[in-house]
Amino acid sequence: TPRSVNLGMLRLTNPFLEEIKECQKREQKLIEKLVLIKEGKGTDFGVDENGVVRYRGRVCVPEVPELKKMILEEGHRSGLSIHP
Repeated sequence: TPRSVNLGMLRLTNPFLEEIKECQKREQKLIEKLVLIKEGKGTDFGVDENGVVRYRGRVCVPEVPELKKMILEEGHRSGLSIHP
């Protein structure tokens, strides 16, 4: 019989994305990436249709301990196996 592995991805809901987007506006490293994006310089960073900065399609979570804790707690509640 074939073996299969179910993989899941934590999907961030709108309230999380809004909080992340607001925190991204204060993250100096991401602000620098936004400048490069606006200048059209080749980068793996981009901005999605909601204004959230992403790296290769993945959300860039700013260095805000409370925000990271909130996301990790949501991941643990979701029943998925996650790591920081």
